[in-house]
Amino acid sequence: MAYDDLRSLLRALEREGDLKRVKAEVDPYLEVGEIVDRVQKSGGPALLFENVKGTSMPLAMNVFGTDRRLLKALGLKSYGEISEKIGGLLRPELPHGFVGVREAFGKLGAMAHVPPKKVKSDNAPVQEVVLHGDEVDLEQLPALFTWPQDGGSFFNLGLTHTKDPETGIRNLGLYRLQRHDRRTIGMHWQIHKDSRNHYQVAARRGERLPVAIAFGCPPAVTYASTAPLPGDIDEYLFAGFIAGKRTETVDCKTVPLQVPANAEVVLEGWLEPGEMLPEGPFGDHTGFYTPQEPFPALKIDCVTMRRRPLLQSIVVGRPPTEDGPLGRATERFFLPLLKIIVPDIVDYHLPEAGGFHNCAIVSIDKKYPKHAQKVMHAVWGAHMMSLTKLIVVVDSDCDVHDLHEVAWRALGNTDYARDLSIVEGPVDHLDHASYQQFWGGKAGIDATRKWPEEGYTRDGGWPDMVLSDPDTAALVDRRWKEYGL
Repeated sequence: MAYDDLRSLLRALEREGDLKRVKAEVDPYLEVGEIVDRVQKSGGPALLFENVKGTSMPLAMNVFGTDRRLLKALGLKSYGEISEKIGGLLRPELPHGFVGVREAFGKLGAMAHVPPKKVKSDNAPVQEVVLHGDEVDLEQLPALFTWPQDGGSFFNLGLTHTKDPETGIRNLGLYRLQRHDRRTIGMHWQIHKDSRNHYQVAARRGERLPVAIAFGCPPAVTYASTAPLPGDIDEYLFAGFIAGKRTETVDCKTVPLQVPANAEVVLEGWLEPGEMLPEGPFGDHTGFYTPQEPFPALKIDCVTMRRRPLLQSIVVGRPPTEDGPLGRATERFFLPLLKIIVPDIVDYHLPEAGGFHNCAIVSIDKKYPKHAQKVMHAVWGAHMMSLTKLIVVVDSDCDVHDLHEVAWRALGNTDYARDLSIVEGPVDHLDHASYQQFWGGKAGIDATRKWPEEGYTRDGGWPDMVLSDPDTAALVDRRWKEYGL
């Protein structure tokens, strides 16, 4: 089972020696970021800074910094567990006999505990302390100034809650939040994000938009906020599916939204139409600074928290960072969904070095000429995969996670006059390489074996790959110890 709250996970990590308490005073201006970046890149433990300059609130960092810790937080042994569960729900078969009926009902029963469960305020730890109006002081929360050219201090792991003003559909998203002053937060809502759409709908209707931002949430909820779900899929439903149990939520005090009852801190406010402030620059997960742009500015009217709260944040920047395990989880979790949209896919990999969304390596069981090109365009039409800038298609016998093998195929199996496809389309809001914002060039590389029907007409056809003689390989395996090597 996944952990019900952040602090129970931290206690478990400490018992296992995978959390380090830092008692020395640390400065959230540059110093914390430098410490965390070094520890994360060396594969070090989760960190709990107990003495953060300017605040009495402890700061938890690098909590999801390794695959082991993220899997532990979500109550999983491998990312494949959820992938298999999703695949089973997406491809239900007609039951055969009593066993089949029992399995079918088992699937339905497994969904019964997924929706969130509302609790009363008295039973919600996050509402033990309630501050209103001038009592609110965001300077008391440890925001990070991470990189030298950042435009200010940011909260990097606040889970933003909004609802579509017309449909009432909830969205839970993870966006960076710039602290403008003691009561104002900048909402970095990129052009492709659901919360930005909610804000635009409200503005068009001449309405203000209610917003709640939760910190230190149950791990499954935190992960679900990062997942690229379709707009009509509730992140709390997905969190319950991952965790195997319902998430307890509570009504906010001043806005018509619900937040995790076991969160550490919640900010509540109403976003007025047209209220904008310059936001950024920010050292982003691309490893480059994103520029200053105007984004909505939220005035915080109410803060609720535990009696002795702690805050959780992450450092983003040049990979690898804590984004890595989160991105790998998404890659594995959503393989069954991508296969439903593009059934040709055998496996895929989104390298962390490409910021996950910039590059996709896809393997297929090639069945007809130009099959690779068909798959490229199908991937570019699959929800947020539309932002992918480079797609490399390989045969099914290539391990897409072995970047050395992929490079060998891509560099050696291609005639770039025929096997390179160049198109234009949407790119990520944060992409700095496109010559104009929001759209740019994309490439697809067909690194599969080429067929005569595709114009490969050289004598003898496509050559065989150099492989060991299987009998000799087996012999050497048996005698390996004898060689003394």
